[in-house]
Amino acid sequence: CEIIRVAVPNLESAKAITKIKKQIKIPLIADIHFDYKLALASIEAGVDGLRLNPGNIGSQLNVLKVVDAVREKKIPIRIGVNSGSLSKDCIKKYGVTARGIVESALEHVHILESAGYSEMKISVKASSVPLTIESYRLLSQKVNYPLHLGVTEAGTEVVGAIKSSVGIGTLLAEGIGDTIRVSLTADPIKEISVARNILKALHLRKGLEIISCPTCGRTQIKLIKLAHEVEKRLVEFKDKDLIIAVMGCVVNGPGEAREADFGIAGGIGEGLLFQKGQIVKKVPENLLLDELVALIRANVEK
Repeated sequence: CEIIRVAVPNLESAKAITKIKKQIKIPLIADIHFDYKLALASIEAGVDGLRLNPGNIGSQLNVLKVVDAVREKKIPIRIGVNSGSLSKDCIKKYGVTARGIVESALEHVHILESAGYSEMKISVKASSVPLTIESYRLLSQKVNYPLHLGVTEAGTEVVGAIKSSVGIGTLLAEGIGDTIRVSLTADPIKEISVARNILKALHLRKGLEIISCPTCGRTQIKLIKLAHEVEKRLVEFKDKDLIIAVMGCVVNGPGEAREADFGIAGGIGEGLLFQKGQIVKKVPENLLLDELVALIRANVEK
């Protein structure tokens, strides 16, 4: 995790920002809705950024007070619009469409611009993956501000991870997006893992990558268990730019994973240990994991 966002529904929450800041070393973002005083209190407490839609905090005077405060502290604002928060006028004019979402976001952008502030980024999320993709594509054609990507209300761990990967991954592959957030109805730690793996899958972020086959009739070892154990044991190398292969048979294993730095190809009660597609040695099944870890440790600096 490189940025943390917290909801600030009341003044007590705003005051807690000071305590939180003392315990972390990464930027903290305050999520503000409707009450500009909460934005001011969060800024005073030392927050590093705001998630705030200026059209929702009352008069232009309120907006100017917030803008003056963020300008003084050099704090950016994220405008965050999603398909469930469109105004009645916007829905009446455009419906819940990509154009409606983007036009709603641009209304907030223009409010900040008219107040003389441009240190902002924008998000236009929807729970529908196609609508999210279409909205960001359209927005990217209209503004040069950084875009924060995400699929809102994506769902529980597995479904949410899939929707987020498809939505965020598609946009990143097209060169759209500057920051990302994966939203899951799950432990927030799971969100970080999915986000990092999206970036790694697109080669936008380095780090340990474990590739493994889906098993078939040739599989002679307990591959699923082994793959999970490899993942756990190699956490010490999580920041290393390594590809580790865990393959179920010796027929195609080394060949299919020749691009891997290190790997295992299972056999009947034994397996091959290989490095850069070359066989290192044959190892009994019960020693495969330990031997793989030892090989990596011997060749990679932590």
